[in-house]
Amino acid sequence: MHPRRPDGFDGLGYRGGARDEQGFGGAFPARSFSTGADLGHWVTTPPDIPGSRNLHWGEKSPPYGVPTTSTPYEGPTEEPFSTGGGGGVQGQSSEQLNRFAGFGIGLASLFTENVLAHPCIVLRRQCQVNYHAQHYHLTPFTVINIMYSFNKTQGYRALWKGMGSTFIVQGVTLGAEGIISEFTPLPREVLHKWSPKQIGEHLLLKSLTYVVAMPFYSASLIETVQSEIIRDNTGILECVKEGIGRVIGMGVPHSKRLLPLLSLIFPTVLHGVLHYIISSVIQKFVLLILKRKTYNSHLAESTSPVQSMLDAYFPELIANFAASLCSDVILYPLETVLHRLHIQGTRTIIDNTDLGYEVLPINTQYEGMRDCINTIRQEEGVFGFYKGFGAVIIQYTLHAAVLQITKIIYSTLLQNNI
Repeated sequence: MHPRRPDGFDGLGYRGGARDEQGFGGAFPARSFSTGADLGHWVTTPPDIPGSRNLHWGEKSPPYGVPTTSTPYEGPTEEPFSTGGGGGVQGQSSEQLNRFAGFGIGLASLFTENVLAHPCIVLRRQCQVNYHAQHYHLTPFTVINIMYSFNKTQGYRALWKGMGSTFIVQGVTLGAEGIISEFTPLPREVLHKWSPKQIGEHLLLKSLTYVVAMPFYSASLIETVQSEIIRDNTGILECVKEGIGRVIGMGVPHSKRLLPLLSLIFPTVLHGVLHYIISSVIQKFVLLILKRKTYNSHLAESTSPVQSMLDAYFPELIANFAASLCSDVILYPLETVLHRLHIQGTRTIIDNTDLGYEVLPINTQYEGMRDCINTIRQEEGVFGFYKGFGAVIIQYTLHAAVLQITKIIYSTLLQNNI
């Protein structure tokens, strides 16, 4: 299962400030970044959607910021750039900028992952489940061409379908994880002083969460790959209805080739746990490198105040980006197998990814995960596991571009207020 997000849409806790603010309806308590230690609390734990992006161990990030000694600059404070006399107004302006800058940065990252990248996710999934396809779309050039064809023949909705259902899956995942951790001794976070038992219990919690979200993910997957040509105008809660119907055996009729949910548990949990572990390890590795680089630059006293402010926000975003990219690339073949198993027997009609028009039925007859792997390897070759990979390249290129643009804008605003 796919897909990866923050525990809540609370601005990702990126705001600074020394006290809780009641703005935004009181739903977004501001956090102080006045010291390096405080900066360790600025990221919330994202939901661990199987196959998703931005998955963590759930523990607090290593503290980022400027050391409290040996440097003339100690990060943003209540009046970070006050110079006395007429500097009070300027300090207040800088404080407000710092307070909402993190919210804007987090919002830009969320927008990229959930909205801007959705057309890439739609086409990527359609290519993965299309066993008829002769064109594998391994490069972004062919993907852009087929996206243009879909948009021309079916309209813009062809690339944005199912976006509401992806948010529902995230909500179900968050709720399930919270409820299970509340009524069981399974830890939602792994402390720095961890033990093998604690890690095992934590991964068990993640596994149970994936199992609960699995039927809703199947319904969301169908919405994202179903052709807009024959698609009915379904409501936003259709995903919930279909997910519950899949569990109790009611709802839209399916064919006899539909795999029971019990046979989907192992590949779903395997993909989710592996994605979580890989992304967590890579994220912490990147954070360690960035932390060491930042610390060395501050010791050399070669860091400007603007760069110090950037170091407070962007290392975590860069680490998340690298972790999501690497885990998606490494597990792409397994994700292809998982999607084909989930879609089998659902009578789904997808778009023809070879021509950009017409539709195709999904009539696979896999007996399980092993049979699916062997069939793909024999009939489509090794690259059959990577159908639609060009969409991943476009997706993360867009994400990197948005992060870079956001960094440039933030740097410019800081320079104008210093």
